[in-house]
Amino acid sequence: MNAELRVGTLADAAAIHALIAANVADGHLLPRSPEEIAMHADRFIVAIADGELIGCAELAPLSDQVAEVRSLVVSEKSRGRGTGAALVNAVAARGRALGFLTLSAFTHQPSHFVHLGFSIVPHAWVPEKIARDCAGCALFRRCGQYAVSLALRHGAGLRLVEVVAAPRIAAARRASVERLRLIEEGPARERIPA
Repeated sequence: MNAELRVGTLADAAAIHALIAANVADGHLLPRSPEEIAMHADRFIVAIADGELIGCAELAPLSDQVAEVRSLVVSEKSRGRGTGAALVNAVAARGRALGFLTLSAFTHQPSHFVHLGFSIVPHAWVPEKIARDCAGCALFRRCGQYAVSLALRHGAGLRLVEVVAAPRIAAARRASVERLRLIEEGPARERIPA
């Protein structure tokens, strides 16, 4: 990734809104008003390449302990370069620094988050999100989104390297490992106390 990441400013609000609006039709982002973006511009981490805003993600507090990755998007021409993962990593680092314990997201593509170390969880495990956004939504309980969650405790972090599963190979028997054998106990055998 050859983009600079930084905290968003009010001057970025129009470009953030344009990037989000350009991707709402895909059905993976919720629409955001220009006023809402301007009011919360400093919650965003933005990616800038060649003077152009190419990506953004918001750290949206849901409670004192839980925050959400919202409006994560990278411009179509800039995808596939690790910018999205870098944005999520920056949002997680900022959330940890601000004292949040859990970072969540609701997504149609959980694999992107799972590759970064998030776990798919039941929606009910993020009641703050349900109360804030989902309960009043027309698609509530049928939106098709997955809830994902990441613990932000000290030392926990994202996996920024693509995880490639190694081929499964059965290991040869090792002489140093004995197999457990069950020996029938009978009247002639002595019990040995454990």
